Amino acid sequence: MTIYAQNWEHTLLALAVEPLLEKVAHHAQLTLNPLLDQAYEHCKQITRHYSRTFYMASRLLPKEKQRAVHALYAMCRITDDIVDRAETADPQATLDDWYQRLSHQKATIHHPVILAWADAKARFSIPQSYVRQLVDGVAQDMHQTRYQTFDDLAKYSYGVASTVGLMAMHITGYTGTDAIPYAVKLGVALQVTNILRDIGEDWRNGRVYLPQEDLHAFGLSDDSLHSGQVTDNWRDFMRFQIDRNRELYAESLPGIGYLNPDGRFAIAAAAELYQAILTDIEANDYDVFTRRARVSTSGKLAQLPSIWWRSRRGAYTRK
Repeated sequence: MTIYAQNWEHTLLALAVEPLLEKVAHHAQLTLNPLLDQAYEHCKQITRHYSRTFYMASRLLPKEKQRAVHALYAMCRITDDIVDRAETADPQATLDDWYQRLSHQKATIHHPVILAWADAKARFSIPQSYVRQLVDGVAQDMHQTRYQTFDDLAKYSYGVASTVGLMAMHITGYTGTDAIPYAVKLGVALQVTNILRDIGEDWRNGRVYLPQEDLHAFGLSDDSLHSGQVTDNWRDFMRFQIDRNRELYAESLPGIGYLNPDGRFAIAAAAELYQAILTDIEANDYDVFTRRARVSTSGKLAQLPSIWWRSRRGAYTRK
């Protein structure tokens, strides 16, 4: 079976470009707030606790950019948790309130993540519309648990992941709008890796992100996920998913060449270390039901020198 045609790219590119048209306020003097350093430290600890890969990659950035991506991660983490770990009777109302607080700097002093994010957003001129798209993408999990086609899944992935990449791109710096299609595609690649890693966990939470038409093409269904059995059909299905996912990485990595030089190593590391999860899925015979695929810290560290060399030698450039 051939790699799925990516008919979704034009739609997502239009979504990615639109926020660039909005006026972004100049950096506010939040640096005068004595609580700002504490707020950034709080975001750093959230990042370290919840995502070792993202934290490791962020450490490869200059200090100011490192703090900003920690604020970005913490903001996204809380946004996601409002839906995934809903602790209120009305998570939509909680999510709406959270977005409003993210939108207005006057409320930032009351929450360390909002304070740090407000500073990072202003400092790096990040369009607020990307935050709106992120919140809308996360909200989708409250009412949609199945996706018919990969195009549908790609649009969801844009909301919850490509938006994060586009905001991170503002922090690292980039040379021009030619970078945007690559950032969009890398976000989709990263989210699909998440989905393939978390198939078992998502099923237990009542969600199936895998495209229904792909499952049916390989003779699979919700019953196959319920049984959790690794059959020949399942192996063929997962090989197809992983092949398509690797193709997305291959097509997105040249975009790293459009980033500012001091951000290339970090983004390349985040992408390549995450892509390595696919290899671990393969090594475990595609069993994503009883074990969560991962790459050990030593395994990540072993890859960093070669990733650094590629980032320095201009390997991530458009051919």
